Amino acid sequence: MVLNGKILSEKIQLEIAEKVTEITKNGGRPPHLAAILVGNDGGSQTYVAHKVKACGRVGFSSTLLQFEDTISQDFLLAEIEKLNNNPEIDGFIVQLPLPQHINVDLVIAAIKPEKDVDGFHPVNIGKMVKGLDGFLPATPAGILELLAHYNIETQGKNCVVIGRSQIVGMPVAILMSRANVVGNATVTICHSRTQNLQSFTQNADIIIAALGKPEFLTAEMVKDGVVIIDVGTTRVPAPNERGWVLKGDVDYASVAPKCAAITPVPGGVGPMTIAMLLKNTLKANLLHNSN
Repeated sequence: MVLNGKILSEKIQLEIAEKVTEITKNGGRPPHLAAILVGNDGGSQTYVAHKVKACGRVGFSSTLLQFEDTISQDFLLAEIEKLNNNPEIDGFIVQLPLPQHINVDLVIAAIKPEKDVDGFHPVNIGKMVKGLDGFLPATPAGILELLAHYNIETQGKNCVVIGRSQIVGMPVAILMSRANVVGNATVTICHSRTQNLQSFTQNADIIIAALGKPEFLTAEMVKDGVVIIDVGTTRVPAPNERGWVLKGDVDYASVAPKCAAITPVPGGVGPMTIAMLLKNTLKANLLHNSN
């Protein structure tokens, strides 16, 4: 079974669009998402463009602030403060990665938690760990939505997460282990220092691959009937018009025949990330309007 994130994302976006129509009919202001993009990274530009287009589809307002990668950290922090204090902006994101001279942790901490629709602020991460209401990181939240939609059983399952980033690996491990309908799994986090990684992946019922190495996970590393969530999106040179193709962390051609379910790349986790970002922005708008 292919876990089609594109189709599910479109369904969620339609539901969001209906709620936006209801808000505006009742005299409310439509949700407004802003994005800060620093530099000219091709992948980042593509991701932000998709997010801006998605805002248009669901009736959100959107603002894109683009800066050269030579801007100072102080300048970026000042721009973040402007968005924090702008009552017309419900939520905003700072597209990662950032140039090396900018402290990512400092930038994320500068975003007001109630406008942190990426769900990366320490306050929102803390709420996630405690099981309190906040903004969940968009990609891990999208993974859970996919598993729920396709009725993938997670209770008591052996789940291996490959990768320990603060954006995907660590938060999705926490969410998969929480006492929720989609959760209650026994989670192992594997990473670059893990010895004999294959001994973990071969026993996994669910594998979430989020390490950023194209086609890393191969058929001999997994058992029959495994469920695989492929978070990887790496541009690999290819003889086509664009000069590249997107590859996941999983060698799809060899692994898919062994799977009970698998996400494709593209069209799996990526569209779900955008849907969850929109969902968080709608939530921020509703909270904003209720205060």
